[in-house]
Amino acid sequence: MTSSSTNEMQLFTIGHSTLEIGNFIALLRENSVTAIADVRSSPFSRFCPQYNADALKRELQTNRIQYVLLGEELGARRCEEECYVDNFAKYELIARTEAFARGIQRLRIGMLTHRIALLCAERDPLTCHRTILVCRHLRNDVAINHIVGPGVCESHEQAELRLLKLVGLPEQDLFLSEDELLNDAYKRQGDLIAFKRTSLASANSVEEN
Repeated sequence: MTSSSTNEMQLFTIGHSTLEIGNFIALLRENSVTAIADVRSSPFSRFCPQYNADALKRELQTNRIQYVLLGEELGARRCEEECYVDNFAKYELIARTEAFARGIQRLRIGMLTHRIALLCAERDPLTCHRTILVCRHLRNDVAINHIVGPGVCESHEQAELRLLKLVGLPEQDLFLSEDELLNDAYKRQGDLIAFKRTSLASANSVEEN
């Protein structure tokens, strides 16, 4: 577990992957999570039906954990035509939408009274838009920790160092600032994992990422 100052807002993220629901709940309890913000555009899993929105919400409520779906606001597969270039979703365009801004604001309000974890499917936070898109726009004033496993959280700062290495960028550069390096890294990874639609009709028919 990690700690933060009393006045600092705190956020967690978690990917359900193929976890048994009991193990998933145990991870939330271990980190004192009181609310899940589901950022999947399509909150269903063909392979792990325990994470279908309705089933998951019931299980969370049984364990006194709140559930809210923010897939329309913070999901990576968008209905807005302006978010696509050559049928690829562009994270920088998603971040400019009114819906995205609304979702970020709802998170900020929620963090005042709840200990929230963003939920998506991927286990590794670096292969998921919850980190590369959503957390990028909260990182400057929110303490973010990614729940990896029992007793293991990766801070967002640690994740960013791993991101630089993943995309082949140095931690320091003679000509580029730290922010410029990170912006480049976020863009490269965002382009790599971005959703590609085959048609408007199927844009929301496949699991996240």
